[in-house]
Amino acid sequence: MSVLRLIFNIAWFLLGGLVMGLAWWFVGLLCFISIVGIPFGRACFVIGELAFWPFGQEHISRDQLYGREDIGTGPLGLLGNIVWFLLFGIWLAIGHLVHAVGCFVTIIGIPFGIQHIKLALLSLMPIGKTIVNSRAY
Repeated sequence: MSVLRLIFNIAWFLLGGLVMGLAWWFVGLLCFISIVGIPFGRACFVIGELAFWPFGQEHISRDQLYGREDIGTGPLGLLGNIVWFLLFGIWLAIGHLVHAVGCFVTIIGIPFGIQHIKLALLSLMPIGKTIVNSRAY
């Protein structure tokens, strides 16, 4: 991990990443209440980790990574994303957008605001996505 990436991740964690990462994990716990929600909950914990330390990682579609469609990138994934959006996605996206606006107030906060926008877009439709190291992909 480069020193700059480490500094950005620490600053991110202290200036909003902790709050939104915990929000993702809270939603993950809510998803574990039902058996149907377990895959959603697992995804929340993975994305929550991304929300804690986003620099050096990115999200991509699994069909782009593996070169083939799977259950999460096909029609069932679309249905899952619609349910997700209605229950939790919109609220997590609003949280990230509020943090992004706060970050865009200062010039130094612009990279953090951009990361919040990326996470807001991910929170709208996370089914069928995976997290990869930026350098590895």
